[in-house]
Amino acid sequence: MSATLLKNATIVDPTSKHHLKKRDVLVEKGIIKKIAASISEPKAKEIVLKNLHISQGWFDSSVCFGEPGYEDRETIENGLKTAARSGFTAIALNGATQPVLDSKSGIQYVKGKTAGNVVEVYPVGTLTMQAKGEDLAELFDMKTEGAISFYDYQKPIENANLLKIALQYTQNFEGLVQSFPMDPSIARKGLVNEEINSTKLGLKGIPALSEELQITRDLYLLEYTGGKLHIPTISTKKSVQLIKEAKKKGLDVTCSVSINNLCLTDDELENFDTNFKVLPPLRTKKDIKSLLKGLKDGTIDGVTSNHDPHTIEDKKTEFDHAAYGSIGLESCFGALQAIVNTETSIKALTGLKERFGIHTTPVSEGSKANLTLFNPEGTFQFSEEHIVSTSKNAAMLGKTLKGTVYGIFHNKKIFLNE
Repeated sequence: MSATLLKNATIVDPTSKHHLKKRDVLVEKGIIKKIAASISEPKAKEIVLKNLHISQGWFDSSVCFGEPGYEDRETIENGLKTAARSGFTAIALNGATQPVLDSKSGIQYVKGKTAGNVVEVYPVGTLTMQAKGEDLAELFDMKTEGAISFYDYQKPIENANLLKIALQYTQNFEGLVQSFPMDPSIARKGLVNEEINSTKLGLKGIPALSEELQITRDLYLLEYTGGKLHIPTISTKKSVQLIKEAKKKGLDVTCSVSINNLCLTDDELENFDTNFKVLPPLRTKKDIKSLLKGLKDGTIDGVTSNHDPHTIEDKKTEFDHAAYGSIGLESCFGALQAIVNTETSIKALTGLKERFGIHTTPVSEGSKANLTLFNPEGTFQFSEEHIVSTSKNAAMLGKTLKGTVYGIFHNKKIFLNE
């Protein structure tokens, strides 16, 4: 069927003249042909869903799967199915694989493996060779093959000069550099946020200072060099202030926050559940309050699921030895919707597209259909039955989420959840 008719859909898109209006939307051959109060098209396949809302397709700026090398955590095929079910029409796929994505051939592999899927995959090349933090990787070659940014996933760039050179070099081809906000000399062997809970539980702490020092250093370097910097997954009150001040100065910097750090505090750690062992570590209510304020006022540019699958062996072990990370694609929208209004949710899930060089397509006549279909209402308890990822290490298990994802429309394909 080449035509699809979405009936009675509330459009959530501030760039569209139909924003917050209930409309019928006719899509033919992947293009939005008509938007009107009522459309009759006998040849079209009608989609009628309870309280249907549609927005521009969502983008997740930090996703890990496993393939190549760690297929037991997650394959690309099942990972893309998970992303589609979770409402994402585009994801930035980190190079935390084996081998890492540090060359042209690695980027080609990902692009070839994911071509034509309903979910668009944008590979993130590592900033350094083998993600070791010593020598810059083949940045220009990777960019020409389709890498949208450069990031050693959750590995701090210890060498300030290396970041300086990266920021200078990437200006030649509009490259986007990411720098993980943690100073390892301060964090050392810390496991969780350094606060009252870490002391009570006898767990080594990662001070907020380790994040804030690294961000301060990175912003000084950016001011010196120019270039484009993205700071992924900030987590502290002071970090929000630092980035707000940098933006006021006119520095070309953006940042994201992980859904885990926006919803969960280090109070969750009392049972030593390793699903809550994440990076950045879960912080305090005071930090969450500032992060939410930063998201609403635009200091924070977007929310990421920070989807990071790990096997049972990696997680069902002593807290000290467990891997960092939680899956988050399936729960990201519901967790976000439970704490902010719908317009803020959609802005948070689409706000980083332009920064990562992804063309935004408004919900308007003549545009390509790049849509997420959802119902913003209704609460439920997130459980394993909602997880389609191979790995089940979810920090949101047992939490009350709000809203339902119906599916996505992209690349002339529609994907609807059963």
